[in-house]
Amino acid sequence: MKIATIIVRVLLGLVFVVFGSNAFLHFIPMPPMTGHPGEFIGSMYATGYLTAIATLQVIGGALLLVGRYVPLGLTLLGPIIFNIDLFHIFMDRSGLLMAAIVSALWLFLLWRYRDAFAGLLRA
Repeated sequence: MKIATIIVRVLLGLVFVVFGSNAFLHFIPMPPMTGHPGEFIGSMYATGYLTAIATLQVIGGALLLVGRYVPLGLTLLGPIIFNIDLFHIFMDRSGLLMAAIVSALWLFLLWRYRDAFAGLLRA
């Protein structure tokens, strides 16, 4: 199980470092989005909100890749993953499978590092 945890941690870390870095470096071509999804992403870009999200993605992904402060990385990525899920459920269903896979990987790591979050659940 330890090897599976390392594999999932590195895989999830790479996903967020690569796609978060793409917001700054533009090395993965993104097709133009139209309709409400395009308006949504466009407004996030215009206000600088997308830059903040991309920064948190890179930081959270790097923490997972390095293997130090993994609970902090999971905490940073949790709300981002939740919003990615909601975006793909309500606006653009084409990426729903990938969002579900990322969510499953995040939940697996959350379960493996549950001891770090035990204080939040104490009654």
